[in-house]
Amino acid sequence: MENLQTAILLMIVGMTTVFAILLIVIYLSKLLIRLVNKYVPEEAVPPKKATAPPPIPAHVLAAITAAVNVVTHSKGKVVKVEKQSSVI
Repeated sequence: MENLQTAILLMIVGMTTVFAILLIVIYLSKLLIRLVNKYVPEEAVPPKKATAPPPIPAHVLAAITAAVNVVTHSKGKVVKVEKQSSVI
């Protein structure tokens, strides 16, 4: 019975220690974030110049329209076609 009490005591001490260390880490992290945000300004990123995308070639637009007609059984309508940016 004495071994069980020792085991439970060690478990409680260990869990309390872990909990206390986690609290210390959380609050120090929050403090560090506040200090960095206060004293280190964020870099100003210049806005990109908006350029008009090149027009979509007629044969590509015709292929897209034909594909939409086949898939939707001529019930679909192509309203707008835009090129997506390839930012990964």
